Amino acid sequence: MTLACAAALPVLAHAQDYPNRSIQFIVPTSAGTTGDQLARLLGPKLTQRWNVPVVVENKVGAGGSIGIEAGARANPDGYSFLFAATSFSTLPALRTKLPYDPVKSFVPVVMLGASPLVLIVANKVPAKTVREFVDYAKKQPAGSLNYASPGLGGVQHLTMELFMQEAGIKLLHVPYKSMAGALNDLAAGHVQAGVVVLQTALPLVQSGKMRALAVLSAERVAPLPNLPTMAEAGVPKVVSEAWFGVMAPAGTPANVLQKMNAELNQLLTLPDVKEALDKVGVDTAGGKPERLEALVASDLKMWTQVVKKANIAPE
Repeated sequence: MTLACAAALPVLAHAQDYPNRSIQFIVPTSAGTTGDQLARLLGPKLTQRWNVPVVVENKVGAGGSIGIEAGARANPDGYSFLFAATSFSTLPALRTKLPYDPVKSFVPVVMLGASPLVLIVANKVPAKTVREFVDYAKKQPAGSLNYASPGLGGVQHLTMELFMQEAGIKLLHVPYKSMAGALNDLAAGHVQAGVVVLQTALPLVQSGKMRALAVLSAERVAPLPNLPTMAEAGVPKVVSEAWFGVMAPAGTPANVLQKMNAELNQLLTLPDVKEALDKVGVDTAGGKPERLEALVASDLKMWTQVVKKANIAPE
């Protein structure tokens, strides 16, 4: 018993001392993206409260897998965290040889929030509702209608595939290198439809440059209160959001995970943090790690099924 207690002393000391050096936030997307903004918003807050530096490192490439791999390979000592986003659960559906396992290589810390997605169409499309759009699409020759996305395998791409499967229609996918290019061609009517994050779609819809048909969240959204959900529009299984959360490499001490979860939950309640999240279109989440764990499990299952049904060949 004495030896067991003695062996536990270093662990207890570590728990009491944590953190005692700089913490790394790994962001698998480029500077200025929503995930990057969240890391740079919360990092200084942690520095103020814990009196240790928080360093944000952008590790970009391969659709996010380079940064995610860096998070998986980081030392699980409680000083490295991954700011994950929806690509965390879409990539495994499309790539069979990822250098990490999205379930076994990580443990969830907290879900930070989510951004609703909106189904939009070009003004040239003679449809004011989802039902009218579906009916219109079914009457068009094969390959005559298309939809835009900012690239293969992203949540916008796979969500449109899910919508087509549930609605029984087929549109041609036109991937762009950026969302800006996709939206420019949507506004010009060169492509007919797309799925866009609410915050991005809002000014375009309000200015009349394109038309929103439905929001893909479980409930209606305050900025567009008259916009129905997909369930209300008759396609109940199409629920999809762009989410953001914090992961840690598997093996990170439980006491560290608990402390980081509690701290980030507190930060999410701060008025200036909530205001900043509102500005980038993120609805605050928070809660226990199990909330993020359940979301990832659900997403992995859903996107794998969507990719298989759409006959999209995994890389």
